[in-house]
Amino acid sequence: MPKRSYLLLIALIAFKLTFHFSLVHPDYDLHRDEYLHLEQANHLAAGYLSVPPFTAFLSLLIKWLGGGVYWVRFFPALFGALTMLVIWKLVELLKGGWYAQLLAAVVFICSGMSRINILYQPNSADILAWTLIFYLVILYIRDVKPQWLLWMGVVAGMAFLNKYNILFLAAGLLPALLITPQRSIFREKYLYGGLLIALLLALPNIVWQLQNGVPFLHHMKELADTQLVNVERAGFIKEQLLFFLLGSAVWIAGLTALMGYAPYRPYRFAGWTFLLVMALFVYLKAKAYYALGLYPVMLAFGSVYWEHLFSRSWLKYARLGWLVMVILPTVCLFRVIYPVMPPKDLYNAMTPRMRDVMCRWEDGKLHDLPQDFADMRGWRELAGLATMAYQQVPVAERPYTLILCDNYGQAGAINYYAADAVRPAITFSADYMCWFPKMDSLHYLIVVGEAPAEYVRKYTSGYTKTGQINDKLSREYGTGVYLVEGISPVFPRKLYQWQQEEQAGSRSW
Repeated sequence: MPKRSYLLLIALIAFKLTFHFSLVHPDYDLHRDEYLHLEQANHLAAGYLSVPPFTAFLSLLIKWLGGGVYWVRFFPALFGALTMLVIWKLVELLKGGWYAQLLAAVVFICSGMSRINILYQPNSADILAWTLIFYLVILYIRDVKPQWLLWMGVVAGMAFLNKYNILFLAAGLLPALLITPQRSIFREKYLYGGLLIALLLALPNIVWQLQNGVPFLHHMKELADTQLVNVERAGFIKEQLLFFLLGSAVWIAGLTALMGYAPYRPYRFAGWTFLLVMALFVYLKAKAYYALGLYPVMLAFGSVYWEHLFSRSWLKYARLGWLVMVILPTVCLFRVIYPVMPPKDLYNAMTPRMRDVMCRWEDGKLHDLPQDFADMRGWRELAGLATMAYQQVPVAERPYTLILCDNYGQAGAINYYAADAVRPAITFSADYMCWFPKMDSLHYLIVVGEAPAEYVRKYTSGYTKTGQINDKLSREYGTGVYLVEGISPVFPRKLYQWQQEEQAGSRSW
């Protein structure tokens, strides 16, 4: 690797690793999904109702490192930096120079990828896995060294343990190889060795899914009924362009060049994979970010092609200007793309047009903040309110007190911020339905969410509202905390019964 390229890479990786720590204003908490993933460290298993087990073991590592916000932010940033490194190596493999590497890295940083890399979710590792699989297949095609196929199996197996989204890549990649001259890969025995490795790595989770009635299918059906039903196919396509703004010209150039640029002919399968997977996502009305794993390889092809275009006569003097143009939209929109401002300032800074683009949530309705940002508000306040309610319970009665929440974000936030002050919170939502403590005697109940429902009130003597979240820019705005007294001795048994019913409902058979 030339010295200039090496120094650029070090500088960009250092920037990428530190950049994300400046993107979240202190007024924001962690995201609701992050609390669920962190809680999984306390309940290690071969599978979960919501995600495969990789994130749980990563959460255990975060817990060993102290569990602080720094480490929660570090790992998605690390996966983002590693993805950028693989893009860099892809450009090098395609014989691109330092300009192509810099262009690909800049577009990657100035894109929706950076927002993904803020959050501790399986998405950052998923994008890295897709990029590595493309890289290893391209390496095999170039070198015809079968060991790359074994490594592809390792990556695919680990990717499956991280997020089932990798199955969509397989659904596009395998037929794409079949319809191109690279179909000869199916005569390579090492391919099947790699697939066997992937299967062996995925097997513990596959067995867990089968033993538990394949809750993954129930989760997907619930997702389709409550969220994907609000996805518009035209909106999905529009968001693909918004992820990269002007940088879309780079990945579009890569996709176009794969279909007609002679040096890319051996790698045409990558273009077909992109089109097949994208068609599948459009048909299924998937969330826009599901497709992000397709783009790093397109950025590599596109940046090398742009470098080729700029090598012609006077056009080489336009290279710097093109870099500036790619960066400029992100610089102009930086304060509204990322949660760098206090929520109220962000709300005031948004024009109606911006709000229409950025603040349409999964329910299909317009709101005051982007959904991810609203999902990062109110959690510390909620933990404080739950702690205050818990402190109203006589000390002797606290071992017989339960905190019951409406959703996993509430339970996870209380357990993260108030773990030393209250008993663990529970909910019938997501994986928490499997984590109920055994309680034969229950004297007090703290309900978090809406006012206690009829199924709770009929087994109690009354309740008092002790507080609520008043932040209108929080998705949890209006969430109340209620201290419930006079619990019937029957209630613990009913609670266990409802838990079993919820668990049974998560089974696909």
